[in-house]
Amino acid sequence: MGRLDERLGALRRAGAEASGPAPSAPVEGDPEAGAPVGPAADEEAAILATQREATPAASAPREEPPQKLPPLEGLVARIPPVVRETLDELFRAKFTVVRRVPPSALK
Repeated sequence: MGRLDERLGALRRAGAEASGPAPSAPVEGDPEAGAPVGPAADEEAAILATQREATPAASAPREEPPQKLPPLEGLVARIPPVVRETLDELFRAKFTVVRRVPPSALK
């Protein structure tokens, strides 16, 4: 492996000569120099403000009044037997309760 080491050494020397001397001052945004990586404080504030405007208020009124939920057995019966068997085989899934999911959780 002596020839391989010689070739690698020659390639490294050629690459170092082509790239020139190392910069004396750290490059702006260089993570190795300890500079923070990411948006500046004013950019981050603008991004967060945009997200707050796009997010609906948590106190938004419900669109429909709560109704009585259907029985669990009725819902399980609507699932095809093949799917129920696969769920049981793969995940040991058991249906235990019916719950209403808020619309915000589905977005």
